[in-house]
Amino acid sequence: MPVMHFQVRWPDHSEHWCYSPSVVVQDFLSAGQTYPLDEFMALIREALNIASERVRAKYGFACSQALDQLAEIELRAHTFKDLPGAQVAVLAFD
Repeated sequence: MPVMHFQVRWPDHSEHWCYSPSVVVQDFLSAGQTYPLDEFMALIREALNIASERVRAKYGFACSQALDQLAEIELRAHTFKDLPGAQVAVLAFD
């Protein structure tokens, strides 16, 4: 299963590389695109849950790294939940 990393820029302009055990993230997000925080979170939740389930289908267990990454993203996003107009930019896929 091909691993993928993707880089995002948070509303405070910090940048972060994220992990996915599957390229399915590219089906939900596009490099160079900026998303409202709520939309980004809905898309990344779905993408990383699908990625984890693909691991389960192949190996018989969910991908803990994908779920840990989602938890980290959720925690980071929570700090911006009250920021009006908060957006997340997807910078790159690797």
